[in-house]
Amino acid sequence: MREKNYNLELIRMVSFVLVIAIHVSNYFCRGYGEIPESEYLFSLVVDTAARVSVPCFFMITGALLMGRDEPLEKHVKRLLRFFTVLVVWSLVYYLWNTFYMKSEFDLRTILYEPVEAHLWYLYAMIPIYLVLPFLQVMCRNFSEKLEKAFFVVTTGTVLANYLLWLMHGEFYYDPPLIGDRVYVYYLYAGYYLYKYKDRIRLSQPAAMGICLASLGAAFGITLGATVAQADHYEGALTYGMPLIVLASAMFFLFMLRLGRGKIRLGERTKKVIDLFCGCSFGIYLIHILFLDNYKKHMEPYDLSAWIAVPSLVAGIAAVSFLCVWLMRKTRIGRKIT
Repeated sequence: MREKNYNLELIRMVSFVLVIAIHVSNYFCRGYGEIPESEYLFSLVVDTAARVSVPCFFMITGALLMGRDEPLEKHVKRLLRFFTVLVVWSLVYYLWNTFYMKSEFDLRTILYEPVEAHLWYLYAMIPIYLVLPFLQVMCRNFSEKLEKAFFVVTTGTVLANYLLWLMHGEFYYDPPLIGDRVYVYYLYAGYYLYKYKDRIRLSQPAAMGICLASLGAAFGITLGATVAQADHYEGALTYGMPLIVLASAMFFLFMLRLGRGKIRLGERTKKVIDLFCGCSFGIYLIHILFLDNYKKHMEPYDLSAWIAVPSLVAGIAAVSFLCVWLMRKTRIGRKIT
């Protein structure tokens, strides 16, 4: 059994809190024009900074799985687990939205449209897991020269995809091994950054500096476009946006190299991280229930974002963790979280 890498686990722990921060702060960002300017700016800072979280989840998967040699049976089990989770939580959110939130959903579209928006992550991961064993073989057999060439080609494809998106277009055929989204690219990036973290000629201050500069630029573009169109603009905060890609990669690299690649933690701290990380997937799945409940009764302007954003992030994270921790004490609960 491999020794657990606590640099990766720390990234996972930070990321699941930041995912909640995205969904909370974005609710207030979309209240632009209805909330004070200072509250919008605060919410936008949180929303922008937290955008590194979702790419990190994909990169963690790439770092841990892309170079492995696993039996096909293990891939089948992993795929079935994700499919089971998708079915169960789609049902949960369908019932929740239909009978509590009073929002309609056409079940005929479920093959290409999630019942709840944040379930898109499962729609992205299931196809990835479907082809993962073949990607693993490819990565294991790359020479270093081919790896560099592949990284150049895939990076160029991601940039081209984004430029076409800006022009409201897309490739006539989706580029093989990448597709029309950025998510597989994040797996490759996680694998390469993890493999070559000690050979990348970039200091820790430089990596963090590039990360912050990229996030700052994304923030500036978002603010400028928002003011120009008098409505919150989200195009510069998408996960395929090159600035978000660069910021996420630099944040991931910075965290990987903390403690010279092997961060030193006490046994008690490790147990706390293990506990929270073991519940992180379930927290991702369930937290929208609590945020939706807030949205049902409160508008963005009803409570100051300065108070609401940190309070909701902390409160939702705590309640979600408690629910998942209790669920995981049962066999069924462990299967769906």
